[in-house]
Amino acid sequence: MSLQPVGTWAQGSLPPAFSANNLLDVVPRIREPLFILRDPASGVVGAATGGQLIGGAPDGRSSFPVLAVLPALYPEWLGDRSFGEVHGTRFPYVAGAMANGITTTRIVIAMAKAGMMGFFGAAGLPPQRVDAALEELQRELGDRLPWGSNLIHSPNEPELEERIADLYIRRGVRRVSASAYMALTPAIVRYSATGLALGADGKVHRKHFVFAKISRPEVAGRFMAPAPAEMLAALVRDGKLTAQEAELARRVPVAEDYTVEADSGGHTDNQTLTALFPIILRLRDDSVAKYGYDRPIRLGAAGGLGSPSAIAAAFQLGASYVLTGSVNQAAIESGLHESGRKLLAQAGLGDVAMAPAADMFELGAKVQVLKRGTMFGVRAQRLHELYRTYDGYEFMPADVKQRLEREILGQTCEEVWASCESFFAERDPQELARAQADTKHKMALVFRWYLGLSSKWAIAGLADRRMDHQIWTGPAIGAFNDWVRGSFLEPTEARTVVQIAYNLLEGAAVITRAHQLRTYGVPVPAAAFTFSPRPLA
Repeated sequence: MSLQPVGTWAQGSLPPAFSANNLLDVVPRIREPLFILRDPASGVVGAATGGQLIGGAPDGRSSFPVLAVLPALYPEWLGDRSFGEVHGTRFPYVAGAMANGITTTRIVIAMAKAGMMGFFGAAGLPPQRVDAALEELQRELGDRLPWGSNLIHSPNEPELEERIADLYIRRGVRRVSASAYMALTPAIVRYSATGLALGADGKVHRKHFVFAKISRPEVAGRFMAPAPAEMLAALVRDGKLTAQEAELARRVPVAEDYTVEADSGGHTDNQTLTALFPIILRLRDDSVAKYGYDRPIRLGAAGGLGSPSAIAAAFQLGASYVLTGSVNQAAIESGLHESGRKLLAQAGLGDVAMAPAADMFELGAKVQVLKRGTMFGVRAQRLHELYRTYDGYEFMPADVKQRLEREILGQTCEEVWASCESFFAERDPQELARAQADTKHKMALVFRWYLGLSSKWAIAGLADRRMDHQIWTGPAIGAFNDWVRGSFLEPTEARTVVQIAYNLLEGAAVITRAHQLRTYGVPVPAAAFTFSPRPLA
């Protein structure tokens, strides 16, 4: 089945492209309209930029039959236009919140000033450190430019989650990335509902926007529904919401933006984006129909996004925006120490592994970490094996305990426990009471000491703990390193979050254009589906 001509194109300063080499010159011109042409002599379909549409019959030398006209394609247009309209970004691109401040205020500020968005990595930080970061962000960006911060589900420390949520409300933080949630909590519901108001148009208007990071349909469904009535009633009873806010919360979802997280660094279910995204997409459509929402629910994509091809594929799936993590951790603005960034820059696709998570160790939750250049993954797994085997470190055979202390902890179990006592006496005294009554829980706290500090050792670049560094990353870093090899982005000192983002988006637009041409029958060469990094303004 062949396309019928819709007009005639007259050549301008540039000739049409019918050969592979000439097509390679045309495809990257994404910011110009593109004419799909047929060569009357050979019947080959090609493409051209410039020139103009004219009347009359084509002559096959300076004018050709036009099969279609493609408008300009800008990286800004790859996602859902409502994303930029609602959040004030130029590009549909987000730098995700990497915990312990690895997504620094520097990253957030750089992204905002470049027309994108970043979330400060507040998870794992004490409230006073988060407060200082918010003060800096509000001083530098205010409400003029879009930015946000992370609120992580803390099942072991619900009071800490409440304190951070309260801080965001008091500070006027308008966007929160909600991560690691398995169920709704009063903290995230309160943040979402605070400031809801009825506009003159009769619609509910938001003050706060929740970006729910999800990898399971059942969790997404909870955020896509209105907040539970009993939870709203309790918040009103406790004076944390007004009756009007609670009433309006029954008419809107808890979150309007969802980051569909595939195989990623840190907490991950190792899902494949192409399998997961369509399921969440259908769930979104069903939820909108079921509850009659009059505002759009946007789905972003994350996990495995380390190349322009992956970014283009995410937008092809229907993503409103893309969110990157691992690739930003290797950037110079990252909170990770230079030694860790260099390790990341050497990582291949298979240089990652799953290891027990510090925050949900006893539940068996895992995080994805860098395997190359560190023993953390192996040592963390050994801790979980010991936890499953023994009821407490006091019950371990002497040689097993000594090896644990010598090869992993670097201290005696008793010395580590003394540190735990000091920490939890201030952070959560209930943990100490529970540990005194349960030797297995006491052992878990000792092991969590190692799991929790190992990421901080990596951030600080602690040399004598080099082999214990916990560096969260997914396979995206291997794909990224392969893509930038031989380019200006290969050296770690050249990797900035903005240049990484610009190149990923530019490349995604070029690859999208190549795909468009192919659907019209243009014999696009395979090389057109690649994009080499280059400094971009």
